[in-house]
Amino acid sequence: MNKVIRFLPLILFILLAILLFRGLSLDPNAMPSALEGKDFPEFQLAQLQDDSKTLTKDDLGEGIKLVNVWATWCPGCKYEHPFLLKIANDKRFALYGVNYKDGREDALKWLQQYQDPFAFTVFDNDGKLGMDLGVYGAPETFVVDHNNRIRKRFAGILDEAVWQQQFEPLLLQLQQEMRSAANDS
Repeated sequence: MNKVIRFLPLILFILLAILLFRGLSLDPNAMPSALEGKDFPEFQLAQLQDDSKTLTKDDLGEGIKLVNVWATWCPGCKYEHPFLLKIANDKRFALYGVNYKDGREDALKWLQQYQDPFAFTVFDNDGKLGMDLGVYGAPETFVVDHNNRIRKRFAGILDEAVWQQQFEPLLLQLQQEMRSAANDS
């Protein structure tokens, strides 16, 4: 018994080292979402630009959607914003914003200063929609299919490399699914 107690710190150190070493091989952007394959959550939130207008999931419309969670306090959001402006005119999907745990005036100034890539932005001041989506922080982007099912969650900064590797193949797949569904009708 005395020998076990003597080696206990060494055993604990080795176990901790193994856990930490394992953590180094994990991709922090590859955070799984329990909602992938499930319906986009219901919400009722004010539009950022017009607090008298309440928006819901139905306002997301038909087709493929990208929902980007952003905030003015988020340095990564500022970095990815030019890329969002670049993809905003892509006709294969609609781009929507969720302003997450932010100040309305700050967010409006941000969009005025850096331009607004979104079809509309909902104001999620309390973070309820973010919580329903399982958001850990901004930026995060969700791909929502034509059936309003979440098909992908990406936590991190969108840029050209991420877009080509992770989003383009999924968009092509979703377009094929939409064409097949239309042909079956």
